[in-house]
Amino acid sequence: MPRINGQLLVYLAIGAVLVLVGLNSIRDEKSESATFGSAGSGAGKTAGGSGTGSSGTDGFAISGASRKLIVDVTGAVRHPGVYRFSQGARVIDAIARAGGVTAAAMVSGINRAATLNDGQQVVVPALAASVGGDSGGPAAAGATATADSPVSLGSATQEQLEEIDGIGPVTAQKILEYRDSQGGLGSVDELDQVSGIGPVTMESLRSALAP
Repeated sequence: MPRINGQLLVYLAIGAVLVLVGLNSIRDEKSESATFGSAGSGAGKTAGGSGTGSSGTDGFAISGASRKLIVDVTGAVRHPGVYRFSQGARVIDAIARAGGVTAAAMVSGINRAATLNDGQQVVVPALAASVGGDSGGPAAAGATATADSPVSLGSATQEQLEEIDGIGPVTAQKILEYRDSQGGLGSVDELDQVSGIGPVTMESLRSALAP
């Protein structure tokens, strides 16, 4: 019996150790689970913060898209002046804001579909600045009297441009395309942005063209 009691005590001690090990193992698993849950919660908050940042970025983009353009509308319009427009507005919008064109306007001299740029000047040319009319009409008489006068830059045709020294068909076409892309030009000096026009040609343009 003493031997049996000794063995029983050994078995009981071993069982107690195993129970303690098992309890510690369960406690560790619960601790790791709690830690993982906290980390997941933090990640969720980070993701939420990131989403908020994204929203802020989107809000900035919208703000940038709504930035106003300041455009000077002049020439043959009813109410010339400086107006504000939203991004994406076109020359036709600028003309409408200025009250529309007058009876003397020559809208074929501008590109009404061109997109407006900040600081741009939209010039609507007038018919009085162009050379035309019947051979016996007042316009023809005026053309004869002012045959040597500068041609309006806003209404100059390709044929008129080709008559200027140093201007050929290709350069004349480039000038017209650049004028249309800008919705009109307010100064002859702006033509120095056209490729193929050097200092000598610019001098010819200044003497043969008027804004």
